[in-house]
Amino acid sequence: MSIQQFANQFVCDLVAYEPGKPIEETARELGLDPETIVKLASNENPLGPAPAAIEAMKNEAAGVHIYPDGGGYKLRQALANHHGLGLENVVLGNGSNEIIELLCHCFLNPKAELIAAEHAFVVYKLMATLFGAKYVEVADPDFIHDLDGMADAITEDTRLVFIANPNNPTGTMVNQEALDRFMDRLPDHVVAVLDEAYYEFLDDAPDTVKYVREGRNVCVLRTFSKAYGLAGLRIGYGLASPQVAAILQKARQPFNANSMAQAAALAAMNDSEHVAKTMETNRTGLAFYEQAFAARDLEYVPSAANFVLVKVGDGDDLFSKMLRKGVIVRAMSGYKLPEWVRISIGTMPENERCIEVLDEVLGDEA
Repeated sequence: MSIQQFANQFVCDLVAYEPGKPIEETARELGLDPETIVKLASNENPLGPAPAAIEAMKNEAAGVHIYPDGGGYKLRQALANHHGLGLENVVLGNGSNEIIELLCHCFLNPKAELIAAEHAFVVYKLMATLFGAKYVEVADPDFIHDLDGMADAITEDTRLVFIANPNNPTGTMVNQEALDRFMDRLPDHVVAVLDEAYYEFLDDAPDTVKYVREGRNVCVLRTFSKAYGLAGLRIGYGLASPQVAAILQKARQPFNANSMAQAAALAAMNDSEHVAKTMETNRTGLAFYEQAFAARDLEYVPSAANFVLVKVGDGDDLFSKMLRKGVIVRAMSGYKLPEWVRISIGTMPENERCIEVLDEVLGDEA
């Protein structure tokens, strides 16, 4: 008799989320030197953490025997001031991913619905399934969220609508006009979740914090994992109306944001030079890949984020072959895109190595 038969079947039936393959695991499995491996699979910052954040972590290290500030006062206040909001509008998370889970804890049940785009972040579907809610996918022509279609899909049972902007894994975004039109149609029983993990990479970002200031049923998600280079610390936040934020705070685990993460995030916020270097690295990298793909007649999706989606034939096969050569990209079959891979923007040497290996693999297949 297996213990599995006593577990919730909908959990057993889930396909677990698979992150980008770690460098250490790849080196161990394939006998490669980890120093030679290029990882372009998880949309991480190739420049590393902000220098100010590293110093903050060093200073915080001696005090980790003390529990962190459970309310995250300093970081929350700094974020509130930065966005022109109050402390009551800010919720910290163990990465913005935890805020996604908190929203589902608070608003989903077997009678509820969650709406997302067809090629949206796969965690939305995992969470809906985990909480027994109905998951409603709305088609996204040209990989762009159809916000009018998503508004049309709302029913009396809808509780959450997720809009990733820019979207992962497509890199596409919706503009201010489309967002305003959607928000004007949002009924009172629905929370709009605006997942903006890649917000800092936008040159002309929509103003979504205004919806929070207006007291709308909205939660804007941001993270320190991408532009700020703190992915390993797992620190993110949600900006929401006091009513929505108060509900989320009740579902939050005590001390969910550790002391080193809070200190590093606070320091990173003020390291504008590092963010500027990150943005320039990303712009240069995106242009490099777009030119490389165009020269090879490879279809790609123009991206507003720090990654690019490219059509390569058999994505799983190309991923495996590039992996054996020490370059880690991300296959997209889990997103119903079996012919595509997603490539994160790295440093120029990393980007050049990626295209070199891509050419080798595609050349072998020709």
